[in-house]
Amino acid sequence: MWGYPEPISRLIEHFMKLPGIGPKTAARLAFHVLGMPADEVAAFARALADVKTKLTECAVCCNITEASPCAICSDPARDTHTLCVVQDPKDVMAMERTHEYRGMYHVLHGAISPMDGVGPNDLRIRQLLQRIADSDIREVILATNPNVEGEATAMYIARLLKPFPVTVTRLAHGLPVGADLEYADEVTLAKALEGRRHV
Repeated sequence: MWGYPEPISRLIEHFMKLPGIGPKTAARLAFHVLGMPADEVAAFARALADVKTKLTECAVCCNITEASPCAICSDPARDTHTLCVVQDPKDVMAMERTHEYRGMYHVLHGAISPMDGVGPNDLRIRQLLQRIADSDIREVILATNPNVEGEATAMYIARLLKPFPVTVTRLAHGLPVGADLEYADEVTLAKALEGRRHV
């Protein structure tokens, strides 16, 4: 039985490993790459490699960055007394687009999800607690996604923060339940930030 040549089949298999990419979309992407000029394909391959070789995790906030500490943690104009805890690096960009928040961030790199085998020790919670213990943070905003995993993570962290002299707040319910923070528009996020509440 005839099949695609091996290089195309291999590329299709790799595209299928990406979230939301099925066999038909993977084949369409692979053939699109085949039709691209060689210099564009080389630039695309370099961009993929650079994501793994040129990025690191900020030693302060755990966000992805080219240099540690990151630009936000190095900015003297930021409010160092307020800390916004988010699930993913994409969520930092979503919050920054509101132009309403001027504090610091802490990126967990996920949420507690027993179904997916993700527990508290798989997240950057230990680094969060150490950071709060070592600094003058007065408010911690729990900005995890408003879904089951995000709520469970927020409640878990809120319990851990009880002994600390910090105010713990949660983004207000302006965000749709079950949605991801990164897909919320700027106005919704800004309103949710304004209406945050104690946990």
